Amino acid sequence: MIPALVDNLQAFTSIFNKTFFNPQGLLEMCMHFLLNIVMVWVIVHFFYYPKGRRRDYYFTFMLLSVSIFMLIYLMDGSKMEIGAALGLFAVFGIIRYRTESVPIREMTYLFFLVALSVLNGTTASLSFVEHIVANLILLAVVWLCESYLLRKKEGCKFVKYDNIDLISPDKYEELKADLEKRLGVKVNRVEVGAVDFLVDMAMLRVYYEDPEAQIKSVDRILKIPQDNVF
Repeated sequence: MIPALVDNLQAFTSIFNKTFFNPQGLLEMCMHFLLNIVMVWVIVHFFYYPKGRRRDYYFTFMLLSVSIFMLIYLMDGSKMEIGAALGLFAVFGIIRYRTESVPIREMTYLFFLVALSVLNGTTASLSFVEHIVANLILLAVVWLCESYLLRKKEGCKFVKYDNIDLISPDKYEELKADLEKRLGVKVNRVEVGAVDFLVDMAMLRVYYEDPEAQIKSVDRILKIPQDNVF
């Protein structure tokens, strides 16, 4: 009778520890969470923010990454099917933050950080060291991509242009020369957006040489502002 009582007591203790306090599980969760939050912060703070300068997206990326990680981890990421994880991408692809048009750079970082959080939230067949190596590989990819863009040294700005006689393809060089004279920069190329013949105005995207250029996100599309349209 006593051995049976001891066995029942041990079983109860095991269930109690797993239900109310599991030191090993808590330590594992804290380690994965710390890895995820540090990697996300490094990517957002040192790679995205110096160019984007958008505090609203900084806030979004950090909280979204934490939310995705906790969702995946607490739903037992080791047993989640890959379809469930990829379904998160589909949800964000459909919603696409419908309140505003999300620039392509911000959207890319959004999906990248979601993927990183899903990776850190899953525990199947990967040791903690393998998680660290995978995170370092992703970090290296971001660094290489951003370093390549920094070497380009090309700035970009929108211009409301009044001389629409020069926007035709056969007068492209004249258009560049006129913009260089007005802007005082070396123009690399010009893209013509919307054209309003009623007010003789066109929207141009001008790419120019700028040694100190910071490639920033642009939220606006090449459209004529509504207050200029009759």
